[in-house]
Amino acid sequence: MTGSSLHGGPDPMARAAVVSVPARAAERPWLTHGARRLMFGYTLLAPAALYVLLLVGAPFLFSLYLAVSDANVGEPIAHFVGLENFKAALEMDVFWISLRNSVVFLVVAAVLKSLLGTSLAFLLLQDFKGKKLIRGLVVIPFTLPIAISVLSWKWMYDSQFSVINWVLSRMGLIGQFGTEGWPIWLGDPKLALVACILVNVWRTFPFSAIVLLAGFTSVPVEVIDAAKVDGCSFFQRFRHVVVPMIFPILMIGFLFDTVFTLSDLSVVYLLTQGGPANATKILPVLAYQIGIQAGSLGRGAAIALFLVPLLIPALILVLRNLKRREY
Repeated sequence: MTGSSLHGGPDPMARAAVVSVPARAAERPWLTHGARRLMFGYTLLAPAALYVLLLVGAPFLFSLYLAVSDANVGEPIAHFVGLENFKAALEMDVFWISLRNSVVFLVVAAVLKSLLGTSLAFLLLQDFKGKKLIRGLVVIPFTLPIAISVLSWKWMYDSQFSVINWVLSRMGLIGQFGTEGWPIWLGDPKLALVACILVNVWRTFPFSAIVLLAGFTSVPVEVIDAAKVDGCSFFQRFRHVVVPMIFPILMIGFLFDTVFTLSDLSVVYLLTQGGPANATKILPVLAYQIGIQAGSLGRGAAIALFLVPLLIPALILVLRNLKRREY
């Protein structure tokens, strides 16, 4: 009789066959453990990747389409023109002025934000009364609506009612009201770009300080104490101990800060609209004026895309240094 022994009991071979079937299935599952972990990781990353594609990728591709077409506000249909918009932009004198101002704006603002952000981060690491309150107040410039903060600065830069000039005159650094030493911040081509850079630095250097503060707090106290015992000075500890440990955080913060600075349209536009005499005109302002105000969408998109070559060196620097840290 199949499946049973001569004594009426179940056949041992049949029992082995029944047991061995799920055992072999368990040995060869449909997905391995590593594949399941990989799929789980991709599932977690999918919402962020979709968000980036929709928020960044789609507008970037659309700007590429506009840049190689003759799209404008008055025509419902755009035609392919190749690189004509880029060529026309390079032939504009105001484009080269805007490019120069953008580079100056980026370099000066980056240096000032690095110095102020590092100093503020070190101050916030110290123990003092009201430390939590000060940390909360520091982020106010970064969280305020940009229109409110910039319009407040525009009032402070006013040629007649400038609080800055009033303070400087009381300190004896400039002349009294109506004299030649009274600076016109937004009307003087030599001062207007400086005024815009100061507002940009005021708004965004708390972000640099917060990034550095997060990095400093992640450094183990035992490592700092060991460096002190070895006789390292403050700057030696910062250079040889702290910076190597928080280097990835510094690079990511530098990349974000570069993007924020280069794409800062609102500060310059609300303060000066690129004037006087194009002294503060940067590439985002020029692209907005030509693409939106003048209606030449294709040429405006082409001018805006010239920001990409300025961002690529910063991106390559960050990625190369982060990759080097892995080895």
